[in-house]
Amino acid sequence: MPFTMSIAEREAFLAGPHVGVLAVRDDDQSAGSLLAVPIWYSYRPGGILTVLTGRDSAKAHRIRAAGRFALCAQQEEPPCRYVSVEGPVVAIEDGIDPAERAAMAHRYMPPDTARAYLAATTEQLTADIAIRMRPERWRSADFAAVAARFDGRSTRTGTEHPEPGRG
Repeated sequence: MPFTMSIAEREAFLAGPHVGVLAVRDDDQSAGSLLAVPIWYSYRPGGILTVLTGRDSAKAHRIRAAGRFALCAQQEEPPCRYVSVEGPVVAIEDGIDPAERAAMAHRYMPPDTARAYLAATTEQLTADIAIRMRPERWRSADFAAVAARFDGRSTRTGTEHPEPGRG
């Protein structure tokens, strides 16, 4: 019973408004320290994943040093699903485009809350950076087939179509 999502399924899932968990190694990789924190992100199928964070945050320092990071997005309610991506940083942009920041806020908040949040935190336009990552390694699982098998519903069909460098 396959759990892995197809390329289209995993990209569509990652594009959804999930809170991601960003993971990156410590600057001193010999210590084996790993930072894993929840974060807002944006992604469009086939594109680049973007996170916005403080210029001097632990995330920013570690990502600069490592040159790459991972992010996992999940659906907690049954049937559980997740997509995890890892890849190289392709750009770190100082300062935030107001339209991009507004789109991110509206992705995660109701309209009135997003407008109030944006008005109250305008300093983030100059205090934050945009970090862009090209997803290189993908991992995914969709447990809908397992749930369907045990609760009597029909299972989804389909097969995984491996894509070089994206498996």
